[in-house]
Amino acid sequence: MSTRIPSTSRRIIETIIVLLLLLGLMYALYDVLKVFFGVFTFAIIFSVSLFGLYEKSVVWLGGRRKLAAVIYSVLLVAVVALPFAYAVSTVNDHLKEIGYWLESAKDEGIPDLPAWITNLPLAGKEVSQFWHELQLRPRETASIYERQIMHSIHRVVTTGVGILGMALQVVLGIIVSAIFLVSGDRLMRPVRATMTHMFGDKDGYALLAATAQAVKGVSIGVMGTALAAAVVSWIGFKIAGIPFALALAAVVYFLVLIQVGPLWVWIPLVIWMAVQGHTGWALFLAIYGAGVLVLDGVLKPVLIAKSGKLPFLVLFLGVIGGMIAWGFTGMFKGAIILAVFYTVFNSWLEKTKYYAPKE
Repeated sequence: MSTRIPSTSRRIIETIIVLLLLLGLMYALYDVLKVFFGVFTFAIIFSVSLFGLYEKSVVWLGGRRKLAAVIYSVLLVAVVALPFAYAVSTVNDHLKEIGYWLESAKDEGIPDLPAWITNLPLAGKEVSQFWHELQLRPRETASIYERQIMHSIHRVVTTGVGILGMALQVVLGIIVSAIFLVSGDRLMRPVRATMTHMFGDKDGYALLAATAQAVKGVSIGVMGTALAAAVVSWIGFKIAGIPFALALAAVVYFLVLIQVGPLWVWIPLVIWMAVQGHTGWALFLAIYGAGVLVLDGVLKPVLIAKSGKLPFLVLFLGVIGGMIAWGFTGMFKGAIILAVFYTVFNSWLEKTKYYAPKE
């Protein structure tokens, strides 16, 4: 006696199988593309933030979109590459000095440290003491600090590899964003069709507009403020004669980017100047650093309000949470995700209020 599965149950089973296959396909797609998520994140940030400027350059160049994309890519890559080129040249110069030390150490013993190391803020004094002990008792000192030295070397190497990987992602993101900008409306057609098919014409277009506005608000607000704070800080460092001004300005950029603030750089510098006996310069750095802090606090809300009208708390939670979850690129991912969610949620609340029964 044969038993037949009812048609309703058969359809349910077939639907479940199709859904499982679709989920498996989506997971496999995620597994393939997850390596490029950082690149696409930067590409979206650059293309959305600089879309207006790119379109103006296309008009200036007589409608030649590809030429405008090439100029756009070269300029942005140069902006990204110049700090790294400067850092590499600086490291190369210091490596040459280290080579001279090693040569002289074979014949005359361990030489004295150069002035640029002993004058480093905060760490210079401790490094000088360690080096003095190494000159007096090289074998004993090296054996005591062997683990710390190896750990420091490992940290430097891994940090350098991470920075290079991030720089490569940024450069690839710039190139992909240029492709996005050249494609223009053609690239958005399938996205727009999908959104309108899922949410309707009105809501689909509104969601796309809200997403673009949120991305622009986050990217311009966060990166624009960080860049301005870094440039102003670099000028102050150069005026005060602080060593490694460009590197310290890069640290300010990173700290402002992750919403920590510039004071973690400025306060140690003020203390270091005061300890060195340069009271006037310490006072100058304190006043100048306060100005940078005010710039960070005022410029960021202004830029965000102009672009996306996002509360600072939403931005802060997105940046910090994204960084903890996904690392450096997670700062942008988390901020954009929370900004988009906040915008869409507010749109839903407005729609609910509009359709609510009036008493």
